[in-house]
Amino acid sequence: MTIELDTPHGPARVHLQTADNATTALVLGHGAGGGVSSPDLMATTKAAIEEGITVALVEQPYRVAGRKSPAPAPQLDAAWISVLEQLQANQLQGLAIIAGGRSSGARVACRTADETGASGVLCLAFPVHPPGKAGDPSKSRLYELDAVGVPTLVVQGENDPFGLPPEGPHRIVITVPGNHSLRNTAAIAAAVTPWLSEHVASSSPS
Repeated sequence: MTIELDTPHGPARVHLQTADNATTALVLGHGAGGGVSSPDLMATTKAAIEEGITVALVEQPYRVAGRKSPAPAPQLDAAWISVLEQLQANQLQGLAIIAGGRSSGARVACRTADETGASGVLCLAFPVHPPGKAGDPSKSRLYELDAVGVPTLVVQGENDPFGLPPEGPHRIVITVPGNHSLRNTAAIAAAVTPWLSEHVASSSPS
């Protein structure tokens, strides 16, 4: 099912795949220059559905409008929050929410985790720093990950030029073969499935 939702920065598009008797929904955003059909998002979606999790893939308004250059972070965050609020009031009502995405989408999910009421965050290829800027603390985005207070999974390519985040109090980091594009779908599925299964178990009514 495809849904268009109005946001403060234009219409967003949501691709919804529902799982029977789901207690949890996984809402995923795309990378800066790509869409929701990237290999890692597809592999994660399939793994989630198999775990009985409903999945919503969100296209930001700039992509829906046909632009490839991403909107500024405040606009991305505002559109994402608007989409989550509308989904939680309708199609995803009553479900625990795991927020996430790849690269830029993962950053958005981290920055807005509190406002969206996410019970977990799943990051694919989190861009810790721009390529070649590992030694410049002013370029680090690690503070966005560190600010997340709910269980977080980061799946990162072992040769990602955007860096490898450390594990943290709420954060598991799993490395898989590859770089920032994360094309090894079998490794991605193997990384996300146990975490999703555990998270669904912890968020389901007892």
